[in-house]
Amino acid sequence: MRTVYHGGIEEISSPLVNVGRTNLDFGRGFYVTDLRSQAKTWAGIKSRYLFDAPKVINQYSFDFERAIKEFRYKKFEHYDSEWLNFIVASRSGKKLWHDYDIIEGGVANDRVIDTIEAYMADLMTEERALGELSKHQPNNQICILKQSVIDKYLQFEKSEILK
Repeated sequence: MRTVYHGGIEEISSPLVNVGRTNLDFGRGFYVTDLRSQAKTWAGIKSRYLFDAPKVINQYSFDFERAIKEFRYKKFEHYDSEWLNFIVASRSGKKLWHDYDIIEGGVANDRVIDTIEAYMADLMTEERALGELSKHQPNNQICILKQSVIDKYLQFEKSEILK
C-alpha cells in the first residue's frame, strides 16, 4: 500500500475522475501525490484562488502495485523530452492521456512552468528547455484517469484542515 495525498479545499472521501479541467499535465483525472508537502502546496494554491477557502489535505491508501498490474500505467521518470512533449500536448488540448488509466511523473509547477510556456510559445528550443528542466528534481503527481481504479484500489483514510 502506498500513502497518497490530495490537496484542495474540501474533504473528498469519494473521488471522481471526470471532474475538473481537461488540459492539465496528465489530463482529466483525480490527482494525488506521495509527497505531503506537494499536497499542502496544491491546497494553498486552490485556497487562494477561492478567496481563502479552507486548505484541506485528504489522505488515501492506494494499492498501487496491484493497480498498475491490472490497468494501463505510464510513468515519466524524469523531466525529459517525452515528458515535456506529453505535457505540452495535454495543455494544448490533445488527449494523449486517453491511452492510460494511471499516469505518474513530475509536476509542471511554478519551478518549471516558465520553461514550459516558453517552449510552447516557440521562444525556446526543446534542447534548451530540457537543459533548463535538468536543473530541477521532479515533484510527484499521480493522475488516476479511470474511475474503476479509484473504486477498486484507492481507499480514503482521513482529511486534515490546515491552518
